[in-house]
Amino acid sequence: MEAPPPAVTRADVLRGAYGPYRANNDLLSYHLDIRVDPVKETIGGKNTIRFRMLADGDRIQLDLHEALKIDKIVLGSTELKYTRDSGAVFVDFPDTLKQGQIYSIDFYYSGHPVTLGRFGGFTFSKDPDGKPWIFTSCEDEGASIWWPNKDQWRDEVESMEISVAVPNDLVDVSNGRFVSKTDLGDGYTRWDWMVHYPINNYDVALNIGNYQHFSDTLKGDKTGDLTMDYYVLPGDLEKAKKQFTQARGMMEAFQHYFGPYPFAADGYKLVQVPYAGMEHQSAVAYGNHFQNSYLGPDWTGVGISPRFDFIIIHESGHEWFGNSVSAADRSDMWIHEGWTTYLETLYVEYMYGHDDAIKYLTGVRKKVQNQRPILAERGVNADPTEDQYFKGALMINTLRSVIDDDSKWWSLIYDFYQQFKYRNIMTEDVVAFFNRETGLELTPIFNQYLRHADIPTLQLFFDPATRSVSYKWRADEPGFAMPVLVGEKGHWQRITPTEQWQTMKTSLTKEQFEVATDLFYVDVAKY
Repeated sequence: MEAPPPAVTRADVLRGAYGPYRANNDLLSYHLDIRVDPVKETIGGKNTIRFRMLADGDRIQLDLHEALKIDKIVLGSTELKYTRDSGAVFVDFPDTLKQGQIYSIDFYYSGHPVTLGRFGGFTFSKDPDGKPWIFTSCEDEGASIWWPNKDQWRDEVESMEISVAVPNDLVDVSNGRFVSKTDLGDGYTRWDWMVHYPINNYDVALNIGNYQHFSDTLKGDKTGDLTMDYYVLPGDLEKAKKQFTQARGMMEAFQHYFGPYPFAADGYKLVQVPYAGMEHQSAVAYGNHFQNSYLGPDWTGVGISPRFDFIIIHESGHEWFGNSVSAADRSDMWIHEGWTTYLETLYVEYMYGHDDAIKYLTGVRKKVQNQRPILAERGVNADPTEDQYFKGALMINTLRSVIDDDSKWWSLIYDFYQQFKYRNIMTEDVVAFFNRETGLELTPIFNQYLRHADIPTLQLFFDPATRSVSYKWRADEPGFAMPVLVGEKGHWQRITPTEQWQTMKTSLTKEQFEVATDLFYVDVAKY
């Protein structure tokens, strides 16, 4: 049984709420310029934060973990006062900042970043040869665990520069397009990267190590060629050259369904890390040991998983959903994870066909727990249930079956992505889009799967004397009425049960009468 969500803390509220000192400004750009010392295990430097005021005000809210020291915050030559509270940093200005005006502040900081969370947050470690291997992964913990920023999801910068100084014998791989490296003359080299697109705070990454680089180019037509760069440790170079060829097929599949790779100006990178993986924008973290499947030889148990490297496919799929189309609040993270899990099935369908895709998706059904709703509480940095992955994907596949027209479905999901790319959205935006574009009232279906713990149950009452079956939905969402395929595989009959009993004739017995539960994520109760 899945554990209940943790209690909400003051830190959660301060970080999760889009309060007045967040809402009064719009981020434009960051320039994170830092030095990383592997011996002292410290970081230090500054983040230059450019923003436009949306209303007059003399205070804004930023964030930095309490383990790190604020050296100073300045506007031009004026040092600003600030107040710290549970990770939040309230910055006060001596004069009112005016609506519509653009301002830039330099936030200087230093210290020992903490190592915590599933993948370490910010970790100083060693590679197998004993050389420094330093990495970040902070989706859950928040980017402010290692650098100062407006640590929420709603407002993303439009572009970002990342400058990281490391010892001369190491490489830093960060997000965006490599610009240059500069020998600083003191044993350190600064690596400069440029992100040309909006980016989530938690996607911003450092990968510092003894990396070897190789590359590939995916030929394009209208959008030009796409650079594909790979960074791995020396001992894994040959394995990586073989395994990472899967990235081409992944890219071709997802571009087929959704259009061009969304960060072409920054290129695509896979970067080896010692944890499983993470969707760091244009610098996808990879740690699946250069083998197919994930967490075992056949992690979905249906024979499809061993054909491909789950981490390459899933984490790269986030470039479309999670990094390009992003949730505006962590509560709605199924927009990242449910859609990207569904993208796994689209990869299988593109490579191996529809039947294998449905087989693969059926394999994840047993991983759903249905203990609490997928949508978490909003505005409090809530941790959504793991069901956002598999139940989210099963719901999307159910929606495809409800629409029952694949040519329309492919057009819908393409248009859905294209409408919302580079935007931060909520569940209501998703529902409104599908309602509008299909002309159907799909809100009760979305609500049942996202806002309630249980899935709908199709109740079937058989009457052999009249050779009939009565049917209705048992669901939590009022007005739930969803079509479903019943009868006999290969000869399905489409019915639309509601919350009221309906009756149909059937020559099938209770044992023979089936429901297409591989196409619709529902339970069945026969009486």
